[in-house]
Amino acid sequence: MANQPIGIFDSGIGGLTVFRSIAEQLPGYDYIYLGDNSRAPYGDRSFNTIHQYTWECVQWLFKQGCPLIILACNTASAKALRTIQQKDMRGLDPAKRVLGVIRPTAEVIGDYSKTGEIGVLGTNGTVQSQSYLLEIQKFFPDLKVYQQACPLWVPLVESGEYEKPGSDYLVKGYLDELMAKSANIDTILLACTHYPLLMDKMKAHLPSTINVIAQGDIVAKSLADYLHRHFELEQKLSKTGTRKFYTTDDTADFDRHASRFFSAPVTSELVSVSSLTC
Repeated sequence: MANQPIGIFDSGIGGLTVFRSIAEQLPGYDYIYLGDNSRAPYGDRSFNTIHQYTWECVQWLFKQGCPLIILACNTASAKALRTIQQKDMRGLDPAKRVLGVIRPTAEVIGDYSKTGEIGVLGTNGTVQSQSYLLEIQKFFPDLKVYQQACPLWVPLVESGEYEKPGSDYLVKGYLDELMAKSANIDTILLACTHYPLLMDKMKAHLPSTINVIAQGDIVAKSLADYLHRHFELEQKLSKTGTRKFYTTDDTADFDRHASRFFSAPVTSELVSVSSLTC
């Protein structure tokens, strides 16, 4: 059978937090991860630019044989997924699928809160899109949602500066802004896959009673359920347990970050941006 891996895309290394959970829960499948590190972060870019970059990466993953692609990037899910699904994929193989991370998270996030009030931390693009407010409203109409954009967090993670003591100032600042919006927030959703790398620092600046929820396990469980419900697609996926990593920027830097997520060293391959745009 031809190699047909699951494709996982992110603007950088943040999507590895989702990939790790998916690989742990669904270890038998083949995977290709593509990080568009050279053009990260996406959060402050225009709708058209985010759509263009995301669609270019999705097409590249299709060319690698992926019949199913997960946008492990909230900004791409918020500002590009719908256009890709409803417009760009017309005329393509109808069996191909591109899924995001917002809907599966919105379906369950209200279950984590006892007070009925949650905070959502995301990029400027995700927050401005109002995607989480709209999706959560469908499943939890009585839930109060407070959003906070954290535009400096993705650059902090991508540069590796998040591990240094100076990053605490930026972490605490955005958390204080969020918590000032309501004293009843008891759950915080990390609506960016980069943010779990700041989890320890966040918890150090928050009361122990507040749940901080990362998306990795939620998305992985949702994907497992999706494959169970879509047997014909699941049967097409190749299952040799291989994982391939690609980045549009420095491979050594990517490998250093990525190796922390997996038990074995990661060796990535370079994909030039020009090959994505041709």
